Amino acid sequence: MASTGWDRGQIYSTSVLPGEEHVNSRSELKSLYLEFIQNFRLGNSFVYRDQLQNHLMLKQFYLQVDISHLINYNADLANKLTNSPAEHLPLFETAVKESAKRILFATPGTIDDSDVPDCQVTLTSDANVIQIRDLNSTYIGKLVRIPGIVIGASTLSSRATYVNIMCRSCRHTKIVPVNGGFSGITLPRVCDSANQTTDTNMKPSCPMDPYVIVHDKCSFVDSQVLKLQEAPDMVPVGDLPRHTILNADRWLTNRVVPGMRTVIMGIYSIYQNKTAKSTGAAAVRTPYIRVVGLQVDQHNSNRGRAVFTDTEEEEYIRMSRQPELFETFASSIAPSIFGNKDIKKAIACLLFGGSKKVLPDGMRLRGDISVLLLGDPGTAKSQLLKFVEKVAPIAVYTSGKGSSAAGLTASVIRDPSTVSSNGDDVDGEQRHLGAMVLADGGVVCIDEFDKMRDEDRVAIHEAMEQQTISIAKAGITTILNSRTSVLAAANPVFGRYDDMKTPGENIDFQTTILSRFDMIFIVKDEHNEARDVSIAKHVLNVHMDRQIQDTAMGDIDLDKMKAYINYCKAKCAPRLTPEAAQKLSSHFVAIRKEVKESERETQVRSSIPITIRQLEAIIRISESLAKMTLSPIANEQHVEEAIRLFKYSTMDAVQSGGADGMTRNEVMAEVQSIEHEIQRRLPIGSQAPVVKIKNDFLQQGYSEAAILRALGILGRREILQFRSQGKVVFRQAV
Repeated sequence: MASTGWDRGQIYSTSVLPGEEHVNSRSELKSLYLEFIQNFRLGNSFVYRDQLQNHLMLKQFYLQVDISHLINYNADLANKLTNSPAEHLPLFETAVKESAKRILFATPGTIDDSDVPDCQVTLTSDANVIQIRDLNSTYIGKLVRIPGIVIGASTLSSRATYVNIMCRSCRHTKIVPVNGGFSGITLPRVCDSANQTTDTNMKPSCPMDPYVIVHDKCSFVDSQVLKLQEAPDMVPVGDLPRHTILNADRWLTNRVVPGMRTVIMGIYSIYQNKTAKSTGAAAVRTPYIRVVGLQVDQHNSNRGRAVFTDTEEEEYIRMSRQPELFETFASSIAPSIFGNKDIKKAIACLLFGGSKKVLPDGMRLRGDISVLLLGDPGTAKSQLLKFVEKVAPIAVYTSGKGSSAAGLTASVIRDPSTVSSNGDDVDGEQRHLGAMVLADGGVVCIDEFDKMRDEDRVAIHEAMEQQTISIAKAGITTILNSRTSVLAAANPVFGRYDDMKTPGENIDFQTTILSRFDMIFIVKDEHNEARDVSIAKHVLNVHMDRQIQDTAMGDIDLDKMKAYINYCKAKCAPRLTPEAAQKLSSHFVAIRKEVKESERETQVRSSIPITIRQLEAIIRISESLAKMTLSPIANEQHVEEAIRLFKYSTMDAVQSGGADGMTRNEVMAEVQSIEHEIQRRLPIGSQAPVVKIKNDFLQQGYSEAAILRALGILGRREILQFRSQGKVVFRQAV
């Protein structure tokens, strides 16, 4: 039954049937929200009343509300808030203000509302997320929950909430409220002052459009425009990631920086774009999201303060005390890839990283470890990179040919949305951050590193050692942080690694970039029958979905690895002990001496230099091994393992190519001598058993490796043809 409420000037409803209740009055809705804040409790604690009291004491005027609590308390009210948040949030905030008045003042009835601070309501929820590409017109005006990665954040601007306007003629002032978001305000056309005079024709004395804005007396709040892009793993194959504009205000500003993964709660709204207005498309509106809640993904961003529960901490500490944790962790990295144990150990060190140091004079020493995998095709380098992208808390995967210098570092361009109608730049340039800035605090995986253009590769020199990216373009000079580890994969110059050539001829990189990598692995696809059989079995088992016994046992799953890496990076920064430092310095001197002697013998300068950077690399590896077990110090055992890894990787790359203890030049001379001898002794059209040729040369004192290489080279040149399953060679006419 409905009747006219003369006292209220509106229609109200009363329940006719028991159990039916229609709330349609703003004051009734406000009282319901107030009741929820005052009375909702979990156990013996009044959650929101206590939270509001704490925030008011800290001068943080906001209240974070979990929608699931509101659903439990009053499902109908929660439904209304979700379906028409733009109408209900102001009522909710008025109720919070009323509750704050009761907390702050003993006699709230006598206090004026202007003495009570405005409180913002931020919402959190566990509802299902909606992808940016699934947002359509049916969601307009509704509350939505969207995941993504922040790719742009503007500087703070001030948005007016109440505009103070004054009549130019009679000085009458008036306060006009402003709607939230991007929509502007419309000033009254006519002055409505009670004391304005009228002339004989009954026309008001104030002219049309008399009002001007008095900016100093307006009320402002902070506002920030964010750009949210779909997370790379959510983009369908073959599609480009989509992005949307967010508008955050008051306590939700300055909460995120570009590169952070977040889940946004917001109102899907629309505004009229400048370009749409200028082209005459008046009915077309551009969508944006008015942010009402922000959740930063803690495991994906150690830039936000990572929060760990007591049970998680206990589990991680128990994990760190496991015997052989390093071995278990390394074997859990890409378990579907056979072997490569030392490479997996190096990647484990890269994920944890060393300790970064800031010296008293302000110099920074990096703690991030960089690894280069250089090797033959088909050795699962890219698969390792893809796995690291999944397991690292922050990671960006990029391929060499598809990356430009600007895409890896940063670029500065004029943003078309900030250019005014007369072509002047209103808001200056806009920075577009590249992969190495977005992955700050994480890992950049660069595949096909050798296919990059030289000028693009030079762009990451500074990022790898100084860990900053400096831009000096017209109108902007800035330094951006890029504290990232780099995991790069590359092929040698000739596609495959050629043992007959020096490392310098195989590796087509400048010394400047090679010295920045802490570990360089040369991955060769060696023909070894026993190893080939085991790899083949492993690959077939993977393809047939069989349980692989040796990798199934003792594995740490992906999420636990990610969380444990995050925990170790947040809680631990080991330092070397004096004994370990002493051991390390003597080893480094010995390594330098070894390289110098091999250079003197071969008369060739090593393409992979051993400099003081390599000493720092071993220190970082030792610290990361200590960090893995949450040890505050890196002892001699850690240093020994670090030296072993370094010797297996970079030192092995420096000295690769020698056979049977001989230098490369001697081997080359021996191979050429055998080639010449075979061609001289074997007439064209004749054939001879391989065993006989091999025995003849062995008796003359040649090494077996050199004989086999010479036969292989002559076979590739088609001077010799192998017959009878490679047992007989036939001399061809060339």
